[in-house]
Amino acid sequence: MSDSKTVGLFVTCLVNTMRPNIAFASIKLLEAAGCQVHVPDVQTCCGQPALNNGDIDTSKELAIQVIDAFEQYDYLVAPSGSCLGTIKTHYPEIFQDEPSYLKKANQLSEKCYEILSFLNDVMKVEIDQTFNALTTYHDGCSGLRELNIVSQPRELLSKVNGLKLVEMEDTDVCCGFGGTFCVKYPDISTSLVTDKVNNISNTNAEVLLAGDLGCLMNIAGRCNRLEKPVRCFHTVEVLAGMADIPAIGEKLE
Repeated sequence: MSDSKTVGLFVTCLVNTMRPNIAFASIKLLEAAGCQVHVPDVQTCCGQPALNNGDIDTSKELAIQVIDAFEQYDYLVAPSGSCLGTIKTHYPEIFQDEPSYLKKANQLSEKCYEILSFLNDVMKVEIDQTFNALTTYHDGCSGLRELNIVSQPRELLSKVNGLKLVEMEDTDVCCGFGGTFCVKYPDISTSLVTDKVNNISNTNAEVLLAGDLGCLMNIAGRCNRLEKPVRCFHTVEVLAGMADIPAIGEKLE
């Protein structure tokens, strides 16, 4: 397809290390939408952990690596509101005193999309999958507050045959992960994720979906410790028909 858009997929550290199925599902959906997908092998971290802890020099080094790797593509797409929020929102902030990279950071920011918003708002995809389950959805903080991702995942999921979505109470409240927040403030983090798990349980949903693997790992871990039978998947895994593997946090047989 000669007029197809080139997409650089920013895989993210967590997906690459803990759940590659999310990246494969993302590629499947993007290619089905007519995109030419590229996965630069020089990509590493977006720099968010360093930025959150005040290490601006390291975050700049990583940001430069990302900018140089992805500026050639029509779009940068990531299956994470957290990482995408860093690239789109915070890269321009950290280069305020460096005009050469400030321009590049702004240019990249304008063509950055979290995958659910990209599929729904830009590519306007149709979904032809079946997933028979009572499901609830968690809105990750970065996607919600930095990228205004609210309706997009729900619109996409409404096209999945057999999926029934029931909203939990306080779906927009933090799960307690917050990158390094859960390490710095474990007691607060545990309280938040416990509340989140209880709200999920109150819906009687069999499955929890979200757009950030960090949130999903945190919630799945707490579900396991509290012995709550909820299966956790990234939304793209369901949209791509690739949720036929053990859920996040489940033990491999």
